[in-house]
Amino acid sequence: LSADWGKLGLDHVLAPAIRYADEGVPVAPRVAFDWAEDGPALMGDARKFYLLDGQIPRAGQIFRAHGQAEVLRRIARQGRSGFYEGEVAEDMVASLQALGGSHTLDDFAATSCTYTDPISGPYKGIELVEHPPNGQGATAILMLNILKHFDLAAMDPFGTQRAHIEAEATKLAYDARNRFIAESAPRLDHMLSDETAAKLAALIDPKRAMAQAAPLTEAVHKDTIYITVVDRDRMAVSLIYSIFWGFGSGLASAKFGINFQNRGAGFTLEEGHPNEAGGGKRPMHTIIPGMLKKDGRVIMPFGVMGGAYQPCGHARFVTNMVDYGLEAQDAIDAPRCFSGTEGMMVETGYSPQVRAELAQMGHQVAISPEPIGGAQSILIDDGGILIGASDPRKDGCALGY
Repeated sequence: LSADWGKLGLDHVLAPAIRYADEGVPVAPRVAFDWAEDGPALMGDARKFYLLDGQIPRAGQIFRAHGQAEVLRRIARQGRSGFYEGEVAEDMVASLQALGGSHTLDDFAATSCTYTDPISGPYKGIELVEHPPNGQGATAILMLNILKHFDLAAMDPFGTQRAHIEAEATKLAYDARNRFIAESAPRLDHMLSDETAAKLAALIDPKRAMAQAAPLTEAVHKDTIYITVVDRDRMAVSLIYSIFWGFGSGLASAKFGINFQNRGAGFTLEEGHPNEAGGGKRPMHTIIPGMLKKDGRVIMPFGVMGGAYQPCGHARFVTNMVDYGLEAQDAIDAPRCFSGTEGMMVETGYSPQVRAELAQMGHQVAISPEPIGGAQSILIDDGGILIGASDPRKDGCALGY
């Protein structure tokens, strides 16, 4: 991306990250909260790099990553080969092989990224733009297509009926995701079809929760960052990145302390499934940066973190604005609920009455032990003014400069 679209060069772009990794950053409150929960997953060399004197860092303590600063310096000088080849790759491969992995230097050297054509779907005058499979963006488009069949605007935005309809649409769209989304032979025609959405919408009982459409195999994970930037020329970047679980696999390389991700958990072991685990394949991916377009023009890059919650989060963010007229910051701040593997999790912004009514409809309701997801967005208004919004559930912020 830097070579094809950037103007500054990797050395300039990475300089602040290198400085922060070397000099250290204070551990922010939300980061400390997550570190305390996920720290026990650290194993072996990872404990040396991601604990302070063997202890989980507390808010305000300074965390440094000298090994990662050195890796970034090499990337700044050499580009991708500074990571996927040479000493850094040798460190990763040797560490993985020592742990029983079958990785080779050729595997790393052959890693490549590809440009894709985005997919999109209309919703009441705006267009939701998503990555194609192996990402799960089509799930968000399918959700909105299902929700079109209900008069959301007539419902209390944070009342029982809207939460119920959204939960049922989530179950149906996620079941389709689990069946059809994969890198190879994804059923995009089926996922994006209006006919599919209409048939699924007809299965929703407005007064009663269905049993799970199918076991939802995707756990809700939170180890994701989202960044969106719009520059002075109004080029928009919507970027999301994740290591899947808390500290990914819980492992790190011995020399540089590179944390190994665990995105392979997005595969299935079901024989013959298009998303079956296998060499040279990419797994179904939960992370989905998004954009909104209107009249053919990008008006908002945005993203919602939260693993499996993301398609539901995209649908809620869009409907909060389109159906209820909320500004982006209000749409982000508003309470959330999510019907997933652990039942229907709701944030404390939902009243006890609404929770009770949802339970009476058959939902397995519980207050979420932590905030659901996190979002960022930048609206490019008709005059070209940029209006940023950032989720208080995270340590992010909106900045203009």
